[in-house]
Amino acid sequence: MPDELEKINDIFRLHEEIERTAAQKKIEESALHAAVGKTGVQNAAGKTSKTAAVEQDEYDDEDELTERDYRPVRRGREYRSGCLGGVMYFVFIICVSIILACVAWMSAADALALNKDLFTAEVTLPANIFTTKTVETMDEDGTVTGTKRVSSADIDYVADELKSAGLIQYKWLFKLFCKVSHADTKLDPGEYELKSSYDYRALIGKMQKDSGAAATVTVTIPEGFTMSQIFYRLEENGVCSYDDLMASAAEENYDYSFLRNVEAGDALRLEGFLFPDTYEFYKSMSAASAVNKFLQNFYGKMSADMEKQLSDRGMSLRDVLKVASLIEREAANDEERPLIASVIYNRLRSGWTLGLESSILYVHQDHEGAPSADMLSEDSPYNLMINTGLPPTPICNPGIASINAALVPADTNYYFFTLDTATGTHRFFTTIDEFNAFVATQNYG
Repeated sequence: MPDELEKINDIFRLHEEIERTAAQKKIEESALHAAVGKTGVQNAAGKTSKTAAVEQDEYDDEDELTERDYRPVRRGREYRSGCLGGVMYFVFIICVSIILACVAWMSAADALALNKDLFTAEVTLPANIFTTKTVETMDEDGTVTGTKRVSSADIDYVADELKSAGLIQYKWLFKLFCKVSHADTKLDPGEYELKSSYDYRALIGKMQKDSGAAATVTVTIPEGFTMSQIFYRLEENGVCSYDDLMASAAEENYDYSFLRNVEAGDALRLEGFLFPDTYEFYKSMSAASAVNKFLQNFYGKMSADMEKQLSDRGMSLRDVLKVASLIEREAANDEERPLIASVIYNRLRSGWTLGLESSILYVHQDHEGAPSADMLSEDSPYNLMINTGLPPTPICNPGIASINAALVPADTNYYFFTLDTATGTHRFFTTIDEFNAFVATQNYG
């Protein structure tokens, strides 16, 4: 039995020796292959370096295969990172595309007025947001031919107004459209009624005087109103401000023949030329345009017959208007007008003062009732109780009946007239005694 055990142990020892020998041999072969691969010379067996390298590769492959046989197959970290980055980039592109599509749709909806609730809003473009600028003029071929001065609106103000009214959503987009289309030079001051259905182009087109969208107001100017009264009435009706009207009356160049000899610089140069009538004005229109409506109407009233009558009298139109304005403030009815005109001309020819109290009231336009004794003693060129001749300017804006009376007065010997309190009309006299006798019968209070 011990002999058998000894034999078994010998067998195990032999087996272990064989394994150690095989392992040692494998290590030596690995070292030899490595040396041959680096130097590229023939190995001890006469093989070329190429053959040795091939054999080394085959050995390495076998060795690696042995190790990989026991490893799970896994994808590298770089592969996983690249795949995730591609997915994120794709998602980013999709998101950006969606955002751009939404922005493009909202911008187009605003510019084209799509899907908006229907309503009407009033937008005012005051004259003070407009300035003048020089732009180039071009012919049909696009060649610059010169320059011209044009009115330019403040587009920032316009965009703010439209945004506040709910007519646009994106001011930046509207201002971009205005810049491209040069809309600042296409707008006019005024008050406009605009619909939410108007796209950008329509909004620009409607904010012009002749578009039909401009809000208007009808204003009646009575005969005998002074320039100041007229301008205050226009301001009250939202046409334009009193100050702007006075400035335009003083400085604006109005190209009418009847104003050629009237110097600019004083608003009173137009007193008497603002023809009283019923007018339709644009709201918030330019002061110069508002004043021009009066002058244009006056020009239209001056017939060829009136021009001849003016020439026959040998008077300037402004002097005739001075007479007509006095008639307008004194006359109680149309029948009296030629008679009052005759009194004025008779006294002028005689070198007398006109003795008309109404003229001094021009200096005191806020005063109500008859002038006071202090007013009638003032040293003013408008005080016709102490100064001979006509006043420096018309004292109001007369109607056509008074202008006709000043051009064609009645042929009388009257030098005096006064109010008949019983009838509310005037009585006319040739002598001072007749005049005083009648005045004694009246209670003028």
